[in-house]
Amino acid sequence: MSQEARMSQPKAQQEEFVETIEPSQQSAARHSDDGKKNQTQGDHALQLIQEAGHSTILTPENNAKVLRKIDLRLLPILLGIYFLQQLDKSTISYASIFGIVEKANLHGHQYSWLGASIYLAQLVFQPLVAYVLVKVPLGKFLAASCLLWGIALSCMTAATNFGELLACRIFLGIFEAGIAPAFIAVTQMWYRRREQPVRLSSWYAMNGVVNMFGSLIAYGLGHIRSSIFAPYQIIFLFFGLVTVAFAAVILVFMPDSPVSAKFLNEEDKLLAIERQRMNQQGVESQEWKWDHVKEAFLDPKSWFWFALMFSISVPSGGITTFGPLIIKSFGLSQYDTMLFNIPFGAVQLVATMGSAWLATCWKMKGPVVALLCLPPIAGCVMLLQITHDAAHKGPLLAGYYIISVYPAITPLIYSWSAGNTAGETKKKVTTGILYVGQCAGNVLGPNLYTTNEAPLYRRGLLSNLALFCVLILLTGANMAYLHFLNKKHEQRRVAVGKSAKVVDQSMQAVQVASDDKEDLPAQQMVDNSWKDLTDWQNEDFVYVF
Repeated sequence: MSQEARMSQPKAQQEEFVETIEPSQQSAARHSDDGKKNQTQGDHALQLIQEAGHSTILTPENNAKVLRKIDLRLLPILLGIYFLQQLDKSTISYASIFGIVEKANLHGHQYSWLGASIYLAQLVFQPLVAYVLVKVPLGKFLAASCLLWGIALSCMTAATNFGELLACRIFLGIFEAGIAPAFIAVTQMWYRRREQPVRLSSWYAMNGVVNMFGSLIAYGLGHIRSSIFAPYQIIFLFFGLVTVAFAAVILVFMPDSPVSAKFLNEEDKLLAIERQRMNQQGVESQEWKWDHVKEAFLDPKSWFWFALMFSISVPSGGITTFGPLIIKSFGLSQYDTMLFNIPFGAVQLVATMGSAWLATCWKMKGPVVALLCLPPIAGCVMLLQITHDAAHKGPLLAGYYIISVYPAITPLIYSWSAGNTAGETKKKVTTGILYVGQCAGNVLGPNLYTTNEAPLYRRGLLSNLALFCVLILLTGANMAYLHFLNKKHEQRRVAVGKSAKVVDQSMQAVQVASDDKEDLPAQQMVDNSWKDLTDWQNEDFVYVF
């Protein structure tokens, strides 16, 4: 019978089913010799099931109820954190409009390095981040990170030259290094694979909100007249103090995991982890496994994620840092530049959420990623071919706004990687590899643009155009490899007496537990969901395109 149907059995049979999650040397639990309760080595979800003595029945109704509770608690916090992170990183581009380049005497590549240094720091710290995310509760980690980077941003108020600004930006990068990897871990921990694209895209869409409202806030702050602070210093101080205050909100309200969440009662906790069973990815384990590390580095798709993220992050890093300066080159004043950057964020927001919806409907991310590359290609060509002056302001702005579709690609790569990786340590290491690619791209991206190349920025735009084309090729190659892995797992299932073809329930809507399905072979009664197996080790894992 199906795993969902098994959950509708009487409690005694459910307890017997829990006891089957033990047999192999890779198993997450074992019996002690004296017959005491199992000493769990694997996923914490298994501990909760063992303590309760049974699993629970997942229905469309209780699934919707628990999902609503999870969304209402997690999403406001995640959206707030990511909004502040992107806003705080963007303060340097707002400051460029209000004279920081001249007042801090920045020249050559110095402004570019202020944009790139934050990602260089994040790149260097990714190995430590991967380890810490396995060992440290996620809620506490996010609160501490937010507090520290808020302090770093506030300190930029006192920086008056390149060296001081660079030091503050490096610390900002160090303390922000774990935010995106932690968010991916949160999404894997709380949401079914069907739900992940929209949730990942929702917090990443804060980039668009920042470009809209951040520009408006910076526009207002830039009009404050002070005898003590320059306008860009007011921007640094204001956003830094807001971030420090929000850290307290995270500490109080952000749960560490479904197993320990105080806003869920015991039955809701069982439902929360039962929702994750079909993912075949586990929920939480604080055991660092070196065999998972080895597998992550040997797995070709880890390097596909790296290459995909690098390819999109080079244009992202360049355009994020130089976007306001590109608009200013169209013949606009500094205040008009801030206002005309707002539609960039609106297009970005619509593209990010629209592509997530499309990926959910298609149950595929690769084709959507390839589709999203086409508008930026057209936009780059427009900016390269049209003369940069006030007379061509309309077509130039249109080309710039078309390019702004590209941010929708990044969260789809996040969710594509998140949905195709299992094993607690392997998930964190793979995310680290992916994020190293993102940081490396963001380091290189701003340095392909220089203030000396204004107003055309030809080298930067040409490199962006080439990489959007490369993204399409990489997407096709990755889909081919995932197809190969699914075929390989089909052969393994047949070899152990299971059905070759399985329905990936994690990509389906929750069904009524008693719906009619053919019984599975007896061997398939052994559930791999909570054994902390990697996607390579678990023959029941189904890769998604």
